[in-house]
Amino acid sequence: PLAEISIAGIFVGLAVGGYIPVAEFQFDGFTFPAFDQIFNHIARYRNRTRGRYFVRGVIRFPYGAVHSLEHHSDSPEAYFVHTPGLKVVIPSNPFDAKGLLASALRSEDPVVFMEPKRLYDSPKMQIPEEPYTIPIGRAKLVREGDDVTVVSYGAMLHVALEGSKEFSADVIDLRTLSPLDTKTILSSVEKTGRLVIVHEAPRTAGVGAEIAALVSDKGLFSLKAPIKRVTSYDIVDPLSKLEDYNIPSAQRVTKAIKEVLSY
Repeated sequence: PLAEISIAGIFVGLAVGGYIPVAEFQFDGFTFPAFDQIFNHIARYRNRTRGRYFVRGVIRFPYGAVHSLEHHSDSPEAYFVHTPGLKVVIPSNPFDAKGLLASALRSEDPVVFMEPKRLYDSPKMQIPEEPYTIPIGRAKLVREGDDVTVVSYGAMLHVALEGSKEFSADVIDLRTLSPLDTKTILSSVEKTGRLVIVHEAPRTAGVGAEIAALVSDKGLFSLKAPIKRVTSYDIVDPLSKLEDYNIPSAQRVTKAIKEVLSY
């Protein structure tokens, strides 16, 4: 049935029965009716049964703004990252999408696999026909530099790359939000001393806030400047004509980098 809480409930039953189900929700905002099953059962079943039952499988859905209504434009990754028992994956290109999805299907834990809508048509690239995997929990250093670390994921990675192209910047594609590759982030900040985080979700309590807290806790004395976040604003997703004023742009990334370099 086209009822998200039922889809998630069937997912639980199939997983407990030994299958590896793949549930697909039509849009990001449509995951909200399924939260009860996802949070209370899919994420917790292994712990609840003391490891007797494993709820394996993948929950897929497109996310992010793409000139549509607000419930088709959400970036709800922080809800899932905040839920112990779930792995959260967001690819930024087709090659990573295939490899990460293959790893998600092999995971012993349930995986939330979020697909940036604005990347469905681009970027295009040749993908190997043979099977391959990309490890969950391992970020990728996409561009190397010395003066600033720029951390992003999903569609915003390409905004981060565009906005940082004038600078000597480490640009990190997280690829996995939970578990987070803290080693790659901290190693880069130790080298550059500056950090800019870019994501499409609203600012408050977003993934960027968690990364900022991590670096403040584990890498404070490496910092030469305050940490900057470039995010959407803390508002309901606006109607499509105003969307581009809300989500991060390359210009906003460039401005943030100039600010941290001024210290």
